[in-house]
Amino acid sequence: MVIIVAILLFVVGAGAWWLYAKGDKVPAFRTEAVKRGDLEAAISATGTVEPEEVVDVGAQVSGIISAFGKDKYGNMIDYGSPVEVGTVLARIDDSLYSAASKAAEAQLQQAIANKLSAEANVLQMQAKLLQATQDWERAQKLGPSDALAKSAYDQYHANYEVAKANLAASKAAVEQTKAAVLQAKANLISAQVNLGYCTIKSPVKGVIIDRRVNIGQTVVSSMSATSLFLIATDLKRIQIWLSVNEADIGFISKDQPVIFTVDAFPNRKFHGRVGKIRLNATMTQNVVTYTVEVDTKNDDGKLLPYLTANAKFKIGRKTNVLIVPNAALRWSPASKQISTDTKRKSHDHSGQSAQDKDGARSDSSVAQMRGTIWVAQGKFVRPVHVNVGMTDGTVTEVEGRDLAEGLQAVVGEAVAESKAGASAERNPFAPQMSRGRH
Repeated sequence: MVIIVAILLFVVGAGAWWLYAKGDKVPAFRTEAVKRGDLEAAISATGTVEPEEVVDVGAQVSGIISAFGKDKYGNMIDYGSPVEVGTVLARIDDSLYSAASKAAEAQLQQAIANKLSAEANVLQMQAKLLQATQDWERAQKLGPSDALAKSAYDQYHANYEVAKANLAASKAAVEQTKAAVLQAKANLISAQVNLGYCTIKSPVKGVIIDRRVNIGQTVVSSMSATSLFLIATDLKRIQIWLSVNEADIGFISKDQPVIFTVDAFPNRKFHGRVGKIRLNATMTQNVVTYTVEVDTKNDDGKLLPYLTANAKFKIGRKTNVLIVPNAALRWSPASKQISTDTKRKSHDHSGQSAQDKDGARSDSSVAQMRGTIWVAQGKFVRPVHVNVGMTDGTVTEVEGRDLAEGLQAVVGEAVAESKAGASAERNPFAPQMSRGRH
């Protein structure tokens, strides 16, 4: 019987403790003050560091890379090598092209000789025509008679006609040999150009940022030149290619200041200006973005090509304005946290706002919107309607006739313990740990 009574007492005590520990909890609002301060709005974008101009040096003939050139310090051309205009970058084995050039030169000499021979033949044909003309003129004077047989007369006439035809043919042969000489010269020039292509030279002054071949590698040039080297013309001037969302591109303009960082130097801020907005937009997963080129200086060479850049475009600045945390504009109370009187007033206010909504428009570059912040009033909250202005992503500019510096805006809730307190969470029936030494 004693045991049963003890069990009942334990159950009743545990239930009482649970009710005591649960208690009634009242809402405690977390607030932050409306204050004055400076605000700078910016648009964030990411992109890559790009050389201002990159020249792709390729091979225009096929062959085996036999050697690399040397830079001005005598070092073999490699990644990061400085080059001047005309610096030899690489050589392609020119055995076949050298032989082709010599063969073309021999063909030109042969064509020239053929031309000279044809011209000499013209002179010979001219002499024969002269002789045939004289014979034919004498035959015409005599005519067929006892002094000149009819067959001889006809022979002189035939000789004259043949001589004329031979002269015309020899002149045509000269023209053919002239064309052959021109063709041979063109073949020689082509062979010499191809031979020259075996020596790859830098077309610009700059720095090698990529070497794409090795000695002994065969390059094949067909419809387009095979890429061998990438040369950045001037790493003292760098561009940042940024992807900007279509919703933000309207805030971007030429010469607009930009601040950016790179992961390689996270604590350093770099500065630049918008140079160009490319009109060819791209779409990725239904998101339209535009590429914005930002020009910046790189005098110390810290900005390396193709680093990831995190940039911010400055789109506006306000000084000494009322600002609130963005959380204050996002927070909204439960219905039970708003008094009946406040609900009625809010309903009347919303009706008036609906009538004025279409007539109120902001002419500023950053469009204003209506918003509401909430202020604690006992166990309830009351609304304060504001005009929302510029934001930097953390705080937002607000305006309103009921606003005042120091006003405590609700940014969230924290549940406070009303009567149980922290000690109420301990079960009085649980074993107590010793707090001191015996």
